[in-house]
Amino acid sequence: MKFVIFGLTISSSWGNGHATLWRGLCKSLSRLGHDIVFFERDVPYYAGARDCDCCPGVELILYPDWDSVIRQALEDVSDADVVLVTSYCPDAIEATELAVEKCRGLLVFYDLDTPVTLSRIRNRESVDYIGPRGLADFDLVLSFTGGAALRALESELGARRAVPLYGHVDPAVHRAVDPQANYAADLSYLGTYSNDRQAALEQLFVQPARRRPRHRFLIGGAQYPADFPWSSNIYFVRHLPPSEHPAFFSSSRLTFSVTRASMAEAGWCPSGRLFEAAACRTAVLSDWWPGIEEFFTPGSEILITSREEETLAALDLDPAQVARIARAAHERVLDEHTSDHRAAELCRHISASAPSPAPELLEA
Repeated sequence: MKFVIFGLTISSSWGNGHATLWRGLCKSLSRLGHDIVFFERDVPYYAGARDCDCCPGVELILYPDWDSVIRQALEDVSDADVVLVTSYCPDAIEATELAVEKCRGLLVFYDLDTPVTLSRIRNRESVDYIGPRGLADFDLVLSFTGGAALRALESELGARRAVPLYGHVDPAVHRAVDPQANYAADLSYLGTYSNDRQAALEQLFVQPARRRPRHRFLIGGAQYPADFPWSSNIYFVRHLPPSEHPAFFSSSRLTFSVTRASMAEAGWCPSGRLFEAAACRTAVLSDWWPGIEEFFTPGSEILITSREEETLAALDLDPAQVARIARAAHERVLDEHTSDHRAAELCRHISASAPSPAPELLEA
C-alpha cells in the first residue's frame, strides 16, 4: 500500500511530539511492506534543529511553500491507497482539498492534538488545519485522544468514524542504557515548556525540589522562559534529540510526566513520554487524568501524584519498589504500546473503513 502523509514534521523533534511518533510508526509500516511519502513544509525553526534527515522506508519531501509542491502532491495523491492529513500541518486545508478531489483511495485525518482542536472549536477560535466542512470529507478520523473526545469529533466536527490511535514507542530507539553523570537525577522531567502545564509543574516538581535541597532535579526541553522559577538543585539541559532520550531517562531514579490542562481534562491521552520512559526501564511519576489506568496500573506500573506531598512520598520510596514498578511498566509497554502495535492497529482501522478490505492490510 502507498501512504501519502501531510504532517507537521518528521525531520525535527524540536518543540513538538509529532516527529518521534511518526518515525516509529512509519518505520513499522515500512517493515509491513508499505510505501510512505511524507510531505513536510521546510520551516526555519525545524530546519535549524533537524535531527533526522531520513527515515527507513520513507520518502521525505521538504518544500518551502504549497505552490512549489502542488504538482508533486497531485502526482502522489492520485495514486495513493491512503492519504493522511494531520493536525498542525501548515497546509492541511490545501492538502485536504486536493485529496478530496484527486484521491482514489482512503482519506484519513489524524488529530494528534484532539483536546486543543475541540477546545478551539467550542470557543469559536480558528483551527488552521480544519476547513469549513470540518472532518466530514474524511473516511476515517484517528485521534491521539480516546474516551468522550471520539464522539465529540463525530458530533461537533462531522467525523464519519473516529477511533483512537494512541502514543507509542520504538523499543529499538528507546531502551535502557548506561547512566550518564550529566543526566543524573532523583527526579527528571522531559518536555517542551507550556503555559498550561506550568501550574502543575510548579506544584508537583518545583515545590518538592525546594523541600528536598539535597536531591538533584533535572528538566530537559525547549522554550523555557528566563523567569522560570529555578532553584539551585534544579538543573537544565536544552532540547534533547530522541537519540539522547534513553540516556536521559536511564540516568533518572524517577521521571515525571505532567499533562497539558486541556489533555488532562479530556483524559485518555497518554503522552509518548510515558511509553518512552517505561521502555528505558525508568519508573514514571505522573499527574492523574481519566483513563490512565487503561495504559498503566497505578501503584504497580506507574506512580501517581496530585499534590506536593505525594511527589515527596515517591522520592522516599525504597529503591527495590521503584525498580519493580519500572520493570512492570517496561513489560506492559512491550506487550501493548510499541510502534509495531500501533501500525497494526492503523492497518486494521483502515481495512475496516475501506469499501472493500485490502488483502495486504488484513494480512498486517
